[in-house]
Amino acid sequence: MESWPIAEVARMSGVTARTLRHYDEIALLPPAGIGTNGHRYYEEEQLLRLQQILVLRALGLGLSDIARVLDTRVDELEALRGHHRRLLAERDRLDALAATVARTITDLERSRKDGTPMTAINRPENLFEGIRATDYQEGLRAFPELAEATARAAAELSPEEVEAGQRERTALMIRLAELMAAGEPVDATAVRAEIDGQYRALSAVRPVSPAEFRAMGRACVDNEPWRAAYESIAPGLAAYQRDAIEAYAAALRA
Repeated sequence: MESWPIAEVARMSGVTARTLRHYDEIALLPPAGIGTNGHRYYEEEQLLRLQQILVLRALGLGLSDIARVLDTRVDELEALRGHHRRLLAERDRLDALAATVARTITDLERSRKDGTPMTAINRPENLFEGIRATDYQEGLRAFPELAEATARAAAELSPEEVEAGQRERTALMIRLAELMAAGEPVDATAVRAEIDGQYRALSAVRPVSPAEFRAMGRACVDNEPWRAAYESIAPGLAAYQRDAIEAYAAALRA
């Protein structure tokens, strides 16, 4: 059976040889064999498994979750059909999200031109199309203690209250987008008031230090679920939120 060395698999897949070695070390993708030169070699079975790993990663699964999925020993063809269905669903969601962003760009341009509030131009519910309610919780995974405290607090809420909280977070993004479109600096009084509301809401769940709040601000850009949520409202909003938090946290330390 034909086999390919690790360097060739890395070239074909776009995955670095270092990553492939890591996948071997955690038993996620052992090679078909190791040559006398110490190099790893892969056969068709491993290439198909690597494809599934990359597809599942593209769908947002972590390596431990991917390992559990692959270890269920589902027929490869059936697994690929399932991946295909999820990819089509994600494509449809991204198409809807792209349309939402395009509308928001147009509305923000008009808002910036004539001063009309963005939510007066378009129906507010249209701003939520393609945005997953789970984006906020996914982003919180980078802050385990806060995520745990938030989960405990959410467990005591009704579904209606959870949905209201999600809509309030999106409404905050919209208000910040309007301030950004109006050219307000990140340390402006109106912007600071919005950020202060965020800080107080977080602190009500669990005490948050200025340093941790700054880290959360950076996560608005660095953490993919949060960045996508902010950018779905208005391009550049993630960085605006980050910089506004930075300015607010600096004032707290002063």
